[in-house]
Amino acid sequence: MNKELSTPLVSWTPSPTALTWLRSSGIVLAGSALVAICSHLTLPLWFTPVPLTMQPFAVLLLGLLLAPRLATATLVTYLVEGAMGLPVFAPGFGFGAGMAHLFGPTGGYLLSYPAAALLISHVWRGSSRSFSTALLSAAVGNLMILTCGFLWMTAYVHASAWTVLALTVLPFLPGDALKVVAAAAVAVGLQRARRHKA
Repeated sequence: MNKELSTPLVSWTPSPTALTWLRSSGIVLAGSALVAICSHLTLPLWFTPVPLTMQPFAVLLLGLLLAPRLATATLVTYLVEGAMGLPVFAPGFGFGAGMAHLFGPTGGYLLSYPAAALLISHVWRGSSRSFSTALLSAAVGNLMILTCGFLWMTAYVHASAWTVLALTVLPFLPGDALKVVAAAAVAVGLQRARRHKA
């Protein structure tokens, strides 16, 4: 057989840049899927339009696991998916879907997610990456989420600051403390596992 005919006319190998882009895209989509799954783990509260959800845990964890740009891109992608009407936001609370939900009573929390993940990632990567600094990083990000939720609801309902605190912050402090600890524990555990494997 003629060697020229047996040799492929085109030999294509993905470039390192293409492989990096594909890997990053996969991480972003997987991360946004994690937040979407956690958003469906909800417990409604009768005295506030804000439900208890596992969304903040996912945001804190992604901020600890991902580099700043990747963490931000993941949460922006999540919000874009929700704005497009995909069922990624917490269901069943009469907020509507898509943009109506994004700019509803819980919009302050949702819109804070990219900035919170970015902040967590920066603080974590600028530290010694111990369990205590993971706790601090996650706590700072969680405080940003609660603050944005509070400020948004203040403008949304035009109620007193104390009333809004009772709706948006105080009921969630115990659960959020557990989410901070859980996210820090998972992140540090995965970090140690990678070190042992290396």
